[in-house]
Amino acid sequence: MKILVPVDGSPFTKRMLAYLAAHDEWLGGAHRYTLLHVAPAVPPRAAAVLDKSVLQGHYAEESEKVFKPIRAFFAKQKIDAEFTAKVGHAADTISTLATKGKFDLIMLGSHGHGLLGNVVLGSVTTKVMANCDTPVLVIR
Repeated sequence: MKILVPVDGSPFTKRMLAYLAAHDEWLGGAHRYTLLHVAPAVPPRAAAVLDKSVLQGHYAEESEKVFKPIRAFFAKQKIDAEFTAKVGHAADTISTLATKGKFDLIMLGSHGHGLLGNVVLGSVTTKVMANCDTPVLVIR
C-alpha cells in the first residue's frame, strides 16, 4: 500500500508515529511511506525582499527540523520512507499530492480545535477529507 503521511512535528505527529509503532500491520515491506512536510509560505511582500537562496534555506531548515526525529523513528523501525518537503497551504498541498501521487491512504494525526465545525477534527484534516478522494486514517 502506498501511504502518504503528512507531518508537522507537533505532539499529534508523535501520537501518529506511536500508533504506527504499536500496530505491526503498518510495519514491514508491504507498505511504502512518503512523509510530507508543508511549510507555510512566507508572505509575498517579505519574500520579495529576501534572496531566493535565503528563502529556500529557510524552508529546507523548517522541514528538516520536522524530519530529523521522524527519520530516526523510521530507521529504528527499519522502514524505508521517502521524505518530501513542499511550501504552501497544508490541506491543499496534501490533497493535491495524494491525488497526483495516486496514494492508497493518507495517514495523519489530528487535533480538535478551531471553529465549531472543526471541533472533532482539525481544520487541515477536515479540508483534506473534503478535497480528496483518497481514504484518510485519522489518528487522534
